[in-house]
Amino acid sequence: MVTEKDILRILRAVRDPEVGVNIVDLGLIYSTEVDGEKVRIVMTITTPACPMHSYLTEEVREAILSGNEEVETVDVELVWDPPWSPQMISEEGRRQLGWQ
Repeated sequence: MVTEKDILRILRAVRDPEVGVNIVDLGLIYSTEVDGEKVRIVMTITTPACPMHSYLTEEVREAILSGNEEVETVDVELVWDPPWSPQMISEEGRRQLGWQ
């Protein structure tokens, strides 16, 4: 059975193409829910004006579907509240950005 930990591991392979850091360490993933064969992701992007929103949400969906054969459906909800800020970047993400 797929777990939330499995989903986060898969999502660490999805990188923000403009920043080069994975979306988990960048702080874009707000929640993951696993209900049997269904996965729900609540996420944001760095700014509402980002032209990559469709690309990133589709990358999330495809990564999960191809990364675990037990998952049949993925719902990705893009939200703006709370708004993303650099404080949401993990320690690992800050290291990758050279901020530490």
